[in-house]
Amino acid sequence: MRIALIQLNPTVGDLDTNAGLILEACRAAHADGATLAVLPELAVSGYPPRDLVRVSGFVEACWERCRVIGRELPPGFAAVLGSPRRIERGTGVANSLAVVRDGDLIAHYDKRLLPTYDVFDEDRYFEPGAEPVVFEHAGTRFGLTICEDLWRGEDIGQHERYAGEPDPVTDCVRAGAQVILSPSASPFVLGKPHRHRDILRHHATTHGVPVLATNQVGGNDDLIFDGHATAIGGTGDLLAAGPGFEPATVMVDLANPEPVAADPLAGVPDEHSAVEALALGVRDYVRKTGFTDVVIGLSGGIDSALTAAIAVKALGPDHVTGVAMPSGFSSEHSVTDALALGENLGIRCLTVPIEDAFRTLKGTLDPAFAELDHAALGETLPDVTQENLQSRVRGGIIMAISNRTGALVLTTGNKSELAVGYCTLYGDMNGGLAVLADVPKTTVFAISRYCNDRFAELGFARPPIPDNTITKPPSAELAPGQLDSDSLPEYPVLDEIVRRHVEEHQSAGEIIEATDLDEATVRRICRLIDLNEYKRRQLATGLKITSVAFGPGRRFPIAQRWVR
Repeated sequence: MRIALIQLNPTVGDLDTNAGLILEACRAAHADGATLAVLPELAVSGYPPRDLVRVSGFVEACWERCRVIGRELPPGFAAVLGSPRRIERGTGVANSLAVVRDGDLIAHYDKRLLPTYDVFDEDRYFEPGAEPVVFEHAGTRFGLTICEDLWRGEDIGQHERYAGEPDPVTDCVRAGAQVILSPSASPFVLGKPHRHRDILRHHATTHGVPVLATNQVGGNDDLIFDGHATAIGGTGDLLAAGPGFEPATVMVDLANPEPVAADPLAGVPDEHSAVEALALGVRDYVRKTGFTDVVIGLSGGIDSALTAAIAVKALGPDHVTGVAMPSGFSSEHSVTDALALGENLGIRCLTVPIEDAFRTLKGTLDPAFAELDHAALGETLPDVTQENLQSRVRGGIIMAISNRTGALVLTTGNKSELAVGYCTLYGDMNGGLAVLADVPKTTVFAISRYCNDRFAELGFARPPIPDNTITKPPSAELAPGQLDSDSLPEYPVLDEIVRRHVEEHQSAGEIIEATDLDEATVRRICRLIDLNEYKRRQLATGLKITSVAFGPGRRFPIAQRWVR
């Protein structure tokens, strides 16, 4: 028996399109000899549907699509479909699987372990199931699990949440399952695909049964799903492995397994996975929100350069426009590096100087400041107000171009700067999607170098990022001779503090105790991280690739005074 593990890229709420994709993939799998297809968790609705499950008629429409799909499948072919299902207890909805064959619903299963941590809110929407479900097809008994039922939080360090809870995999095996099926919609995090592989192998070897898992692929808002469908035999051998970051159907023949020709996880560096994930996130956000083109402010710096390169990989150069906006404080290379980037990427570049607009605003504001008994702009330096005004002029220009052309603005700030508030509200933070919001500055440099070193492999015609952009000291160029290092510690130090404080939830005291970092620096940076939550709350949607991103997975209060 051949089983198809289908990595589907659904759009949340687009039920007809999702059903069409499911049927198309199932028919292709049937033509290739499969008699059973396994689709991702909530494939019919798309994941995460969030409050859509509370909209009248949505859940019922999803479940009805399962029945429609079942009637359209080839004779004798079975499909395991993820969909919300209306129930009569608790929240009134279950995160379910429907098993359909020959027009009949032959089994259904309700997810038992509901994650409620990081970006997950499943307790808010779903009621947990209580029983294992095993169904028979073509003489084999299959046990059903969904995502967290299998991972139990171990893939993201949350395993203690399920201490004492029944193990759905064990229950399936005790109920007679000969094969475990696990549809998932597990968001991508750097390193997680390898942890998933280890967990699958543990279940397979513990119970001596094959474990077959498929995962959603694509971007939905801030989350990116990587696919990487995997089948592990009962002795722990790899039976099949799907590619990352693209729709695919992975065939598994349990009776006559073929050696895996090339393991998609073998030897893939984090930089490569990050580029692929971010490009997929940009492509799907733009496509699924109805845009076709993007516009990016190009400073000549590393962040805007990498954002533009990712956008070109995602959308193609014809759909990306760069805008250089020099001021009186801009260095000559800020424009030349931006234009060189545009030439490397083959995108259209505009140059829109901001000096006249800035001087006009200065002439308007200085009399008001005088009436308020405050200094004129630039009268004393450093002048944060003057620096922010330049950024807001740029923000206004880039948004005007967006309004006129219909192109989505991609925001370029990285995780390090957003952590400490080294960014301007209504200025460089303007935009619809924050591509690098979960990418620390040191990783921005690493990914940029990787893009240049492996440009052909990543689909670029030449190394995309000018060498000078990578080698010059980072600067916002909002004041004479300004460098990032004037205000911030060196980025390796800053990023280590951010990682520990944000992703590891360590207090300043714990960081000081665990490292040899300067105490005053640690306490200042941790305080800046906490104080600047108000800025991040107004940030555009940011793509998530680390264990804790600024966004739905980190809900820190703004008005608070706890100092750690």
